[in-house]
Amino acid sequence: MAHPQRDFFVADILDPSPKADMTSMEHPLFALKSGDKRIRSYGRNGFSVTIKPGHSGCATIHDKDLWIYCISHLMEAINRGREDVGRTVRFTAYDFLVTTNRPTAGVGYQRMTEALGRLAGTRIETNIKTDDYRERRGFGLVESWRVIERNEDNRMVAVEVTLPEWLWRSVKARHVLTLSREYFHLRKPLERRLYELARKHCGGQPKWRVKLKALHEKSGSTAPLRNFRGDIKKLTRTNELPDYRVDYDPEANAVTFYVRATKGAKAQMADLVAKLDKPRRRQGR
Repeated sequence: MAHPQRDFFVADILDPSPKADMTSMEHPLFALKSGDKRIRSYGRNGFSVTIKPGHSGCATIHDKDLWIYCISHLMEAINRGREDVGRTVRFTAYDFLVTTNRPTAGVGYQRMTEALGRLAGTRIETNIKTDDYRERRGFGLVESWRVIERNEDNRMVAVEVTLPEWLWRSVKARHVLTLSREYFHLRKPLERRLYELARKHCGGQPKWRVKLKALHEKSGSTAPLRNFRGDIKKLTRTNELPDYRVDYDPEANAVTFYVRATKGAKAQMADLVAKLDKPRRRQGR
């Protein structure tokens, strides 16, 4: 048997497609600023989330790369029919750093250790449903972690991470979405958060339109709304998000994300024509 049954899963699949769970893409579990020690609460459509920081602050959206890395390997293994898949994942630190576009010098290992500490220290209390199972529950963003191997320089080589049961249920239920590999090249936290919101809400549709205030709330941004509006306007000029173009409508105070594909371009052109035609229709009344 190539992969005997054991109490952990070895992330030994080369270069799986990046995947994230849909719940954390929808709700702002991860902070956009490092050192954020506020207790944050978020509620929408009957769901509620409270995020409580550890002594080093809340886990950030860059720390989430560890979730994405583990989920990606687990889903690839599930799709291949492997039987040793479980919520404790063993992986090499070097592969994680390379996959997520991080430095492989000592600073990369140090930052990964700090990220693991923030993930374990951040506590989530929520009633969000996963795999059709809903309960009021509290958990850490990782249940536990340990360094299981070091090299001669005392640098970590292999690591084990146990994911929370709540996340593991989402993975088993395949409540995940594939991300662009360019996601790991986005350095600005807000851009990462906006990308995953667009990915979650566009789905197979050509566009997703949302009011600026609702987007501000969904993003988890701590910036005042006027500053957030400025960030959105800047993004519409640079258009640096992978897979999506961003448009801001000041008249409606709304943001539209269009997929970077033919159907998205057609939807954007149709919206532009409708916008230009609106004054003419008013004049014809």
